[in-house]
Amino acid sequence: MAAAARRAASLLPLLLSSPSRARLPHRQALTLTPPLLRPHRLYSRSPKPSSSAAFSASASASNGAPAGRARELHLYNTKSRRKELFQPRVPGGEVGMYVCGVTPYDDSHIGHARAYVAFDVLYRFPLASFFSGFGPVGELRALSDVTVQLTHPLRRYIIARANQLGEDPFSLSKRYSDDFLSDMANLHCLPPSVEPRVSDHIDQIINMIKQILHNGCAYAIGGDVYFSVENFPEYGELSGRKLDDNRAGERVAVDERKKNPADFALWKSAKDGEPCWDSPWGPGRPGWHIECSAMSAHYLGHSFDIHGGGEDLIFPHHENEIAQSRAACCDSSINYWIHNGFVNVNSQKMSKSLGNFVTIRKVTELYHPLALRMFLLGTHYRSLINYTIEQLNVASDRLYYTYQTLQDCEESCQQHQSKAGDPLPVNTTNCIQKLHDEFETSMSDDLHTSVALAAISEPLKVMNDLLHTRKGKKQEKRLESLSAMEEKIRMVLSVLGLLPSSYYEALQQLREKALIRASMTEEQVLQKIEERTSARKAKQYEKSDEIRKELAAVGLALMDGPDGTTWRPSVPLSEQGVVAST
Repeated sequence: MAAAARRAASLLPLLLSSPSRARLPHRQALTLTPPLLRPHRLYSRSPKPSSSAAFSASASASNGAPAGRARELHLYNTKSRRKELFQPRVPGGEVGMYVCGVTPYDDSHIGHARAYVAFDVLYRFPLASFFSGFGPVGELRALSDVTVQLTHPLRRYIIARANQLGEDPFSLSKRYSDDFLSDMANLHCLPPSVEPRVSDHIDQIINMIKQILHNGCAYAIGGDVYFSVENFPEYGELSGRKLDDNRAGERVAVDERKKNPADFALWKSAKDGEPCWDSPWGPGRPGWHIECSAMSAHYLGHSFDIHGGGEDLIFPHHENEIAQSRAACCDSSINYWIHNGFVNVNSQKMSKSLGNFVTIRKVTELYHPLALRMFLLGTHYRSLINYTIEQLNVASDRLYYTYQTLQDCEESCQQHQSKAGDPLPVNTTNCIQKLHDEFETSMSDDLHTSVALAAISEPLKVMNDLLHTRKGKKQEKRLESLSAMEEKIRMVLSVLGLLPSSYYEALQQLREKALIRASMTEEQVLQKIEERTSARKAKQYEKSDEIRKELAAVGLALMDGPDGTTWRPSVPLSEQGVVAST
């Protein structure tokens, strides 16, 4: 177990340095020459380890809890419509995962945040040494740029938006791509091992289209190339749809030249004034779906472990990916298709037409990015999530409470060094083991992050008792217990992507965001505290209560202590009853 923990903690270079070469049908084959992908490691608070492996290894005799045991990870597979035991394609080897990226024509929204936070957790979690059978996880997250299929309405927006702003489409695409990457970094989403762009893979796309044509599953008409769904009998297995269910004009371009209305574009001929590339069929650009098939095959091979994306991509995007990938290579297969659920805003589907389109940037102007991440992790990734300001305030409040507790603990234990091998009190080891078991169990059951988050509530309460109550301060090995629980919670937060580089800095940032939401400055709050202190000294208790309520109404809670009155962010007073009833 110790060797396994060290192996996972070292985070060996990710992904397939020598992926298997799948056999193509007939006589032609694509040449796949994937680069050596860069190593990657989990975000950590140096010098303490924060990998999942350390989480398992630390549940050992060193703190009185039994060593971690091998577990099995179960994930819901959209294709089989059930939860399945996750078994890597290469036992004990690297795990390859491809996640569809954004179309960068505007600021990324909370639906994007929901998807990439979910797959970031899946990216982080299997590194734990208590899972047997597989090694590091490598992720590809494709970025669609202006080279994508423009018959899909979203893709038209790239050029339309560029024309509207008088900007070059590639420049616009790069600008919003860079903004997206910045949003992801703020949300603590680890960068993928490779982040390919369509415009850098035109040759691979053309070669795959040529192979599909050679294998009789596509046809060319006037510079366009269409996939023939009738030549692929398995079409519809992922989504459960039949060909008769596909209506022309519904996410499929209407073209009378098609042999079947459901046929989809692999290559589209160029239009005047739009970017294009040379091809055997004339100038044009790739179809929407072929991009992902070609790029995933280039880096991971025709067969790999996980393909992920939002629920809205099941049909037609992922359905079409399967068809064209297998048409190019009969041995092509992806073992697990993982999809996250939709995001509603105030119980309505998020859309620009309804005026409830919420961007990540808009949220993080007022809230710490990790408050948004905590809100998203509070719902199982496959479930519909309902975004409301009230629930975001709750998540922000909970994040502040968590970091404040851990900061207080860190300060109390700063000068204390426990002796190695000293056993902890039984109630402490039981609390740590319970957290360990609940975390393992919930996360190994299709990544139930909401249960994993709930599991830290009891240890945080115990820590606050040890820190602040008269009885807790008298407990034997109090500081040793605090240190051990802080370490365990820190490891949970690391796996969930919620661990800041500094508790103190994160608390300051949360306070700054609270002041912005309250439309107040720190000086104004301190002035209110002084007014309240003067009122209390003068026994003007009604005025004192009014000041407290005034601040509470805008989400600033006052706390009286031996050293005076301080303030902290809180759920606004008017929302507390609403939140409690939901």
